[in-house]
Amino acid sequence: MLFTKVFYEDKEIQNERLELTDKGSLYFVGPNLTLTNCTLVLKVPARNLFFEGVRFVNCTFEVKQELKKKQTWVLTSLKGCKFKGNLSDCDFGHWPGYTEGWEHGSIEDCDFTEARLDGCRIMGCDPTTVRFPKWPSFTILDPVQNSRALRSATWPGRFGRIVIDDLANYPADTRALTFHAPSQAKYFDITPEALQAVIQQFDCILS
Repeated sequence: MLFTKVFYEDKEIQNERLELTDKGSLYFVGPNLTLTNCTLVLKVPARNLFFEGVRFVNCTFEVKQELKKKQTWVLTSLKGCKFKGNLSDCDFGHWPGYTEGWEHGSIEDCDFTEARLDGCRIMGCDPTTVRFPKWPSFTILDPVQNSRALRSATWPGRFGRIVIDDLANYPADTRALTFHAPSQAKYFDITPEALQAVIQQFDCILS
């Protein structure tokens, strides 16, 4: 399949609605791009979407198709942005040395309360400026630092052995990690309520 390449680069865009929805297109967002007060509608797979060296200021992202395994958010600066829709295994923030362009990555004052995050991480930035989704989502703060304490609990099913035991192996810059409890419960054949019972024991977990 031949893709159409669409470029947004080397300019400033304000107060516009950008629809990145054509599955036959590859969207290159950046470099040298600043978007302010824009709405971006995303309805393509992660492989069709490329971010690098772009600043998003007070933008809204409407994710119409679940965005999976999108790490290049860490090549963008996000300030005052709002996310809606489903994202899984995505990384945001500042991750030194991750790949070329990492120096552009940051996240501040962003709002995920209308999003569903599962396996998503905040890297190298202050998570207290970020609004995370509430239960049935939950967010582990400083998962590497808190991994030992979290391992001391009895987690349901294989969740502890597969997820919690692995936290110590995460990059040291991991500042927060958000899961969607029903999705994790379905995968591990447990119940969200069983997870919640353990989550409530820890001040380092927001729900």
